[in-house]
Amino acid sequence: MIAFRVLLFLFTASVLTGCYTLGDARPSMMRGISSLAVPVSANRTLEPNVEDLLADTITKELQTDGTYSITYNDRADAIVYTTLVETQRRASRSVRGNVIAASEYVLYTTVEYKVVEAVGGKVLMTGEILGQTSFFVTADLQSDEAQALPLAFSDVAIKLASRLSEGF
Repeated sequence: MIAFRVLLFLFTASVLTGCYTLGDARPSMMRGISSLAVPVSANRTLEPNVEDLLADTITKELQTDGTYSITYNDRADAIVYTTLVETQRRASRSVRGNVIAASEYVLYTTVEYKVVEAVGGKVLMTGEILGQTSFFVTADLQSDEAQALPLAFSDVAIKLASRLSEGF
């Protein structure tokens, strides 16, 4: 009976240790990077004055993640350049009795990113991230969408922090 318990304990311990990563979990191209800078984002959409909001949201999420320290461009090991490429809303729920009018939308934001070494300018990572959030429609659709935009940026920031710190 004791031998069975010991074997059961060893089996359980070996299975559970496979669930965790010990040591650095960063992607291989980011192994030598310990600090990042996030300058103001570029904007290729017609959304006004969202460049700072996107960069601030990404910076705060990277600080919350804690894998990299955030600093200025001249002190960073790498710089994360971001560009807001597209914002699009799609109806997801219609008004009861009127299938043409929408009562809820999903707001999608597409952000391109590029991580570049501060010294040498080598491109470490590039990609595109799709963020989304949903919002209900009131009398002022434009204000509703403007209030939903930071939530979509937050979704982008969470996904970007995950890619930079864990590779996925």
